[in-house]
Amino acid sequence: MATHSVIDTSKMSEGKRQAVELTEAAREAEWQHSTFAGQLFMGHAPWELIYPFPAQSKEDYESGNSFLDKLETLLRDKVDPDQIDVDGEIPQEVIDALAQIGAFGIKVPESYGGLGLSQTNYCRAAILLGSYCGNLTALISAHQSIGIPQPLLLFGTETQKQRFLPRIAKGEISAFALTEVGVGSDPAKMETKAEVSEDGTFFRVNGKKLWCTNGTKAGLIVVMAKTAPKIVNGKERRQTTAFIVETNTPGLTIKHRCHFMGLRSLYNAVVEFDQVKVPRENIILEEGKGLKMALTTLNTGRLTLPAACVGLAKRCLEVTRKWSAEHIQWGLPIGQHGSIAAKISMMASKIFAMESMTLLTSALVDRKQSDIRIEAAMCKMWCSETAWRIVDETMATRGGRGYETAASLKARGEDPVPVERFMRDCRINMIFEGSSEIMRLFIAREALDPHLKTVGEAMNPKASLGKRILAGSKAGLFYAGWYPRQWLSVIPPSPFGMHPVLLRHANYAAKTAHILARKLFHAMIKHGLKLENEQTLLNRYVDIGTELFAITASCSRAQSLIDENVQDQKDLLFLADYFCRQSRQQISEYCRGISHNNDRQGYQLAQHVLTGGYQWLEEGVV
Repeated sequence: MATHSVIDTSKMSEGKRQAVELTEAAREAEWQHSTFAGQLFMGHAPWELIYPFPAQSKEDYESGNSFLDKLETLLRDKVDPDQIDVDGEIPQEVIDALAQIGAFGIKVPESYGGLGLSQTNYCRAAILLGSYCGNLTALISAHQSIGIPQPLLLFGTETQKQRFLPRIAKGEISAFALTEVGVGSDPAKMETKAEVSEDGTFFRVNGKKLWCTNGTKAGLIVVMAKTAPKIVNGKERRQTTAFIVETNTPGLTIKHRCHFMGLRSLYNAVVEFDQVKVPRENIILEEGKGLKMALTTLNTGRLTLPAACVGLAKRCLEVTRKWSAEHIQWGLPIGQHGSIAAKISMMASKIFAMESMTLLTSALVDRKQSDIRIEAAMCKMWCSETAWRIVDETMATRGGRGYETAASLKARGEDPVPVERFMRDCRINMIFEGSSEIMRLFIAREALDPHLKTVGEAMNPKASLGKRILAGSKAGLFYAGWYPRQWLSVIPPSPFGMHPVLLRHANYAAKTAHILARKLFHAMIKHGLKLENEQTLLNRYVDIGTELFAITASCSRAQSLIDENVQDQKDLLFLADYFCRQSRQQISEYCRGISHNNDRQGYQLAQHVLTGGYQWLEEGVV
């Protein structure tokens, strides 16, 4: 079905119409492979996609160990993350050492000079980095996940790969430039332009980009720019094109290095382009496909971030465990007091789920047999939010010592545990590579895709009456079979061989997927195409689906660890069971919120605040 018929933009404002049509044209319209998480929203848990857990092969695991050993040694011997935080600079000798061990070409094939490691090994490296230094994590992640390597691996021509990937593998840093002062998540408002030369051999880029991570260090930047529009169905549609730009090109200027609350050594820049000449052969994918390239790249690229969050969360658990066992209050180690014990159990169980989700999705990337756009977005959203909570609870547990800087702790003779730095560095994870709010909108759009394709033509006012009637008939036949199954399938297929403790939660997830599917369908019936405006409501459906994915990933991985005798079975079952029980309670709250909420009143209150109705609340401040 054509993209324009899926979402009706006829009644939207011009600005919103352009944004929606541009984004819809860029997203992957077809699902080339099955999606486990996507099917949950349709009332189905296809266990065969994730069970048995696609564990990393022994060969692949060992192929990553050599690099990971070198990376860990480098971090321990040459990297002082607290000093990097204070100085606002990563020592050049550290960057050179990272380049020497191949850290800037982890996934670049060996034929281009890289290490050629898998996505899973890349995520293992991100876990290691995330546990130690957020600034190095950001440097390597931005370079490798959204900079030059990933787009070229997916869409680059052989000439582009031979020209740029060896430079990357040797340590030349890359960056990605999309955001502008007035452009965050709305690419239709992009002002940076690329105008083609008269002979068509090159483009001249003009504009300014904001928050270009690695911008002050990069030799190569992926730059997103508007190119000449094209006519689609009689209307002009804006086009966005991705260019590889060398930072030494005349006219490219680093105008400002941005500084932030955390990640104080982040090489983030405002980049200005003044008649920057870029050859046509530096276009990635093809002209007008830049946003598609970016969205597809991020589907895999954003997995680095949840992996780094896993590493940080693991470090926080270690800090909390040691402190809670050693620090005595009221005659007992604080870990034996109920309120602290609740924090510790939350951390341990959620870390297991975070790691399970991330490793599962990484394994699916390596297998190349699943569409992971929803899973990756869920990992990014859930893990970044969970890591923030874990860091916050770590600070609460450490108290004043959590709030105190590592340098101050060291100066007065205490263990310089940098919880304060962890907190500052962690907050950006819910903003980087798509904020939590945008992730929920993205997941909701993808989750609704099967329904939109089924009913889209029937509700398209531009279609002829005959086409609408025919489409309506097909939709009716589909739902006549689909909807009853959401009520009648009370005994879903069970994962064969799963331990009874885990099987109980696996069956719950499958049954709850039916509830999720029919509640989402009821919302579509109630709100129609206006459902997209009910963002708070949609968020609850997304959160239910994400919790179900966390449960299923955890159960699948727990069974895999049992089968491999990696961990004590009793302890492992206790951990997984606790997480699933807590997650089920959270799902119950989300379900209640679907029908019992104050969303409309809250929205009205917010609009009244925006129009100045409650400015008196702001009185009495300086």
